Amino acid sequence: MNAFVEHIEQWLLGLGLPETWSNGVSIGLGLIVLTTLAWATNLIAKRIILRLVKAAVKRSRIEWDDVLVETGVFTRLSHLAPALVINTFAPGVLGRSEPVLNGVENAVSLYLICIWLGVLFALLNAVQIIGQQKSRSKGVPIKGFIQAIKLVSVIVSFILILGILLDKSPIYLFSGLGALTAVLMFVFKDAILGFVAGIQLSANQMVRVGDWIEMPSASADGDVVDVSLTTVKVQNWDKTISTIPTYDLISQSFRNWRGMSDSGGRRIKRSIYFDVTSIGFATEEQLAAWSQIGHVRDHLAKKQKEIAQDNEKLGEAANVLGNGRRLTNIGTFRAYCQTYLKTHPHIAQDKTLLVRQLQPTEHGLPLEIYVFVNNTVWAFYEGVQADMFDHLLSVAKVFDLKVFQQPSGADVIAGLGPKQES
Repeated sequence: MNAFVEHIEQWLLGLGLPETWSNGVSIGLGLIVLTTLAWATNLIAKRIILRLVKAAVKRSRIEWDDVLVETGVFTRLSHLAPALVINTFAPGVLGRSEPVLNGVENAVSLYLICIWLGVLFALLNAVQIIGQQKSRSKGVPIKGFIQAIKLVSVIVSFILILGILLDKSPIYLFSGLGALTAVLMFVFKDAILGFVAGIQLSANQMVRVGDWIEMPSASADGDVVDVSLTTVKVQNWDKTISTIPTYDLISQSFRNWRGMSDSGGRRIKRSIYFDVTSIGFATEEQLAAWSQIGHVRDHLAKKQKEIAQDNEKLGEAANVLGNGRRLTNIGTFRAYCQTYLKTHPHIAQDKTLLVRQLQPTEHGLPLEIYVFVNNTVWAFYEGVQADMFDHLLSVAKVFDLKVFQQPSGADVIAGLGPKQES
């Protein structure tokens, strides 16, 4: 290209043009040729090479190259072609005009920084998509790491651009970052805290996309749909979106239900309150009737035999209430509940299964059911729980037990009825 410019200049001088005019015209023609060459290179890169690359990608059986095309990695790489041509041939065209050459080289350098930054962003987007598609990395907050790399890349690119515009070495500008640390900490406080929190969340696997988390302080109760550098988005059960700063998940407490989902069982912990006045010793008639119930037949036979042997030692004193051992309706009902739950098809038998009495309160005696449903689907779980307590509340009457409830208006009116008649 330098020889071409010199040849044009010598030809113009031969025509009798002044040296200044010959130099300017030759440089102008060189710029036109250089611009044409850059345009032709850009056309070839996009119309031919890029199309060939995309066609090869479509025929390939590899999946990740399709993602590279989708995110525009190859398209952005094609923008490098004209810049590389200008950067290569510009010294030959503009070598005699150093200020113009420096200006063009600086402009090309700025353009290359922007293009390389765009290529890096597209490549990182591709890495994020590929990572989210892999089963091993599903739920890992890759997006936060990608955003952190992008942030650092933008800062480095900004410093390089400043170095070009101010004609200073980038090393000089990097050394000056120490004085700007306080300012950077203030401006990028959320990003820095979020980045650190994102690393902790990922390293400790505290939160992943798809987890059900509950954080009352942020009014969040639902599935995690996105984990970014500075925020975590939770889609609540009412379909609203709660946005939580990533750092809050480290500095504050929250509940993650992933363990429940992974275990395959969902806990039921609910109590039935019985009126204490309905609790008493079982009569012979009651025992005879309850012996017909399959869930307590074996329990009653075993207990009656055991109690008879113990009471035989007391003789006639065992016939007095308060002496010896006797079965109660609440104890028999508790045994019924245990057998019922152990034979229930939707109760996990390999997990904790308890039917226990809690401390009596002003509402009566609580009988707590503590079991796990062998399915974590919410609707299924609620159905099993409702069916189970429907049955237990109904069968309690068979054991002459009264479930406690606060008196309502109808109860008060019913209680006052006979007095009004009298």
